[in-house]
Amino acid sequence: MWLCTLAFTPILLAVSGVTTDENEFCVGSPGIPGAPGSHGLPGRDGRDGIKGDPGPPGPMGPPGGMPGLPGRDGLTGAPGIAGERGDKGEPGERGLPGFPAYLDEELQGTLHDIRHQILQSVGVLSLQGSMLRVGEKVFSTNGQSVNFDAIQETCARAGGRIAVPRSPEENAAIASIVKKHNTYAYLGLAEGPTTGEFYYLDNDPVNYTNWYPGEPRGYGKERCVEMYTDGRWNDKNCLQYRLTICEF
Repeated sequence: MWLCTLAFTPILLAVSGVTTDENEFCVGSPGIPGAPGSHGLPGRDGRDGIKGDPGPPGPMGPPGGMPGLPGRDGLTGAPGIAGERGDKGEPGERGLPGFPAYLDEELQGTLHDIRHQILQSVGVLSLQGSMLRVGEKVFSTNGQSVNFDAIQETCARAGGRIAVPRSPEENAAIASIVKKHNTYAYLGLAEGPTTGEFYYLDNDPVNYTNWYPGEPRGYGKERCVEMYTDGRWNDKNCLQYRLTICEF
């Protein structure tokens, strides 16, 4: 079946080579499709396209291999608030009786040293004067000059006794106090029953002396001993006023 129509546009007829403004076109019905042809050769690969956006993360998988080594310790945190005090516990069993303190020689020695130091301090403070330490002995003066009996009473009341040197070091220490006050001082010595023989006030024999050349020579009339400013000794009567120096 053919369908024809007229066209009013100028066209060139391919068959006759004649040009006209009016031509007739006829269109036939489509025929039966032919058999498909064979596939052609594969084309060349195209260029890579733009990378797409990442997709959403998938679900977490099962645990992997062995756990790693523990990490380093962190810094110590600030202490927390103290908790409430707990209830007092039951008293424990009583221990075995201790060693009696009076039988502990080391403890008693320590207590004796502490007691001695306290008495020294109290004695020095009671004199309210200067002090000088030599070894375990402390010499102190209140700067007052009185007779022998008054010095002996003052030192005893302070917990000490009249100073007396038993070594060159102690003699030099007492001499420094005598020289500082520029006056003589009585020592803790007294003449015994035998003329010219002197003893400590506890009646022990003297183990150190520093007599001035030619002394003592009081012949029983000078029963006390004084120290000069140079540290030398001289026997003297006990009624003179001499510097008060005590030892603790």
